[in-house]
Amino acid sequence: METSASLRHALLTDRERTLTLIYQRTFPMVRHYVQQHGGAATDAKDVFHDALVIFYEKAVDESFVLSASVSTYLVGIGRNLWRRELSRRQRLPLTGLTDEHAQLEAEEAEPVGETLAVLDYVARLGERCQSVLLAFYYFRQPLEQIASTHHYQSVRSATVQKFKCLERLRKSVRAALAAAVTV
Repeated sequence: METSASLRHALLTDRERTLTLIYQRTFPMVRHYVQQHGGAATDAKDVFHDALVIFYEKAVDESFVLSASVSTYLVGIGRNLWRRELSRRQRLPLTGLTDEHAQLEAEEAEPVGETLAVLDYVARLGERCQSVLLAFYYFRQPLEQIASTHHYQSVRSATVQKFKCLERLRKSVRAALAAAVTV
């Protein structure tokens, strides 16, 4: 996995094994960085998973050129994502909940049984929709960049695809909520 071409080949032919090896080798470094800079282990997992998605999207692209080791590249992405997250947290600090709010939140969470995490539903949409929605809403990439990355013929095509994916996501979340309410 030293060259871009061999990495791309490994990812395309045996993605699960290749990503597992990358994960085992690199996650401890990202976890260490995040924890040394005020994050928790769960923050490190989130950052690393996002970094891995970004890395994978880039690595399977024919134009990708790997100029450092995979670990160095992923740690760099992880650092940038964590810095961005810390900046976001500073802009939008968490306000303390009053006891009443905490009580209401606890009561609302109990009847549902399972936590309905939106990212779980995004993951169920399939790789293409997941990639488009994460690029637009999470990484705030412009539609022009999304159209180019995903090989859409125009920005309009990317917009339509994003809308369709978002509608599929809304539909699956509504269905899950309806099922949770009837239980």
